[in-house]
Amino acid sequence: MLGLVGGSIGVLTGIGLAKGAEYFATVYIGTPLLKASMSYYIIFGALTFSFLIGTISGIFPAMQASKLKPIDSLRYE
Repeated sequence: MLGLVGGSIGVLTGIGLAKGAEYFATVYIGTPLLKASMSYYIIFGALTFSFLIGTISGIFPAMQASKLKPIDSLRYE
């Protein structure tokens, strides 16, 4: 879930920056040549990628920790 939330924040930040650049180019520079376009496939792909990376990053340490005996892991705390 943490990867999905982080991916959502990243997608929203990216959309905001792209639309801000488009607005800046239209208003201050006066050119309509810069258009920000976001595809639903790209957004879905970015969210899927961040979810998978977050899941993999959580599974491997959990698998290693499950192989330890509880008393051994508490001894070094």
